[in-house]
Amino acid sequence: MPLALFALTAGAFGIGVTEFVIMGLLLEVGASFGVSVSTAGLLISGYALGVVVGAPLLTALTQKWPRKTVLLALMTIFIIGNLASALAPTYALLMVARVITSFAHGSFFGIGSVVATGLVPENKKASAIAIMFTGLTVATILGVPFGTWLGQLYGWRATFWAVTLIGIVAFAVIALLVPKSSVPVVESNLKDDLAMLARPSVGLGLLTTILGYAGVFAIFTYIAPMLTEITGFSDTIVSPAMLVFGVGLLIGNLAGGKLADRWLKPTLIGSLGVLALTSLAMTFALHDRIAAIAFVGLLGATGFATVSPLQMWVLKTTDGAGQSLASSLNIAAFNLGNALGAWLGGVVIDHGPGLGAIPAVAALVTLAGIGVATLSLRAGSPGRMPIAAAQPKAC
Repeated sequence: MPLALFALTAGAFGIGVTEFVIMGLLLEVGASFGVSVSTAGLLISGYALGVVVGAPLLTALTQKWPRKTVLLALMTIFIIGNLASALAPTYALLMVARVITSFAHGSFFGIGSVVATGLVPENKKASAIAIMFTGLTVATILGVPFGTWLGQLYGWRATFWAVTLIGIVAFAVIALLVPKSSVPVVESNLKDDLAMLARPSVGLGLLTTILGYAGVFAIFTYIAPMLTEITGFSDTIVSPAMLVFGVGLLIGNLAGGKLADRWLKPTLIGSLGVLALTSLAMTFALHDRIAAIAFVGLLGATGFATVSPLQMWVLKTTDGAGQSLASSLNIAAFNLGNALGAWLGGVVIDHGPGLGAIPAVAALVTLAGIGVATLSLRAGSPGRMPIAAAQPKAC
């Protein structure tokens, strides 16, 4: 694999750390600004909403820019956002800084996916996407625990200073290693790109992503109370369980990319099917300590095995400059799925059958995703743009 892919991985690592590390620092942030933990938790929601808004907006605004220039601009936004977070004198300004940072998230992964596939042969495109997303999985396994430890030891601002430094390093390696001509820029207009998004296969593909990840995060959001209240673990087991989950993410991500390179459509349906079965089986596994930990890892593996097939399918069903917009929207769809899953799990706890039923409900949501994915596959992949219509420019 070309070194440029690992430059994209570095950017993904930094973005992954800044997205998730705030979860381990809510107490410190809340105490610093004199706000409740629940209010501090809105920094997570604000970031997610920023991804949803920023992904299509920035991608549309930069659609005629060379892709490498866009990636460097996005890393600049990332650096500025984290620097502003480290310096924020009030909670409100920290929220603004987090939203600014989040704007780089969706577009980076969306455009980065297009760039990654342009660096490798046809039979390695899904694996290229998986390698880029490895930065996100490594951030979950190593970056977030280290960032949490750093923030607890030296103050939460130290964590954001460290992430700012990661952003500077990522900017440098992207500038050095990503070639200007990695992906040709195709002249288009926003009207044509939006028309492309109206294709049934694209819209259904985005809905598949939302439903698939709603199932994963319905469980993951409430994994700590499940392990303590249902399985009977003490609070101290939660951190090791998250490490097991992170290892599962890494394995599933790489496996999903390899399989999607050879059998994209079967992998798309099959990975969602295995995820649904895993979710359903967790209903029973949570009552045994060994099985519960094993299934936490399996949830990570099956959940992230869907990422490359889902992202690759959206790219397959689009063409030209519209690929970047559709790819970025799919990243936004992942975040919408995260928010939907967390909300759904809360509804099940507060108004439904309770905490223990979340995995079964999550399985039903994923099954709905399989149904939508089947419709998307039946809608088919439209033909590529005619060569005469494409006006490439150097990237």
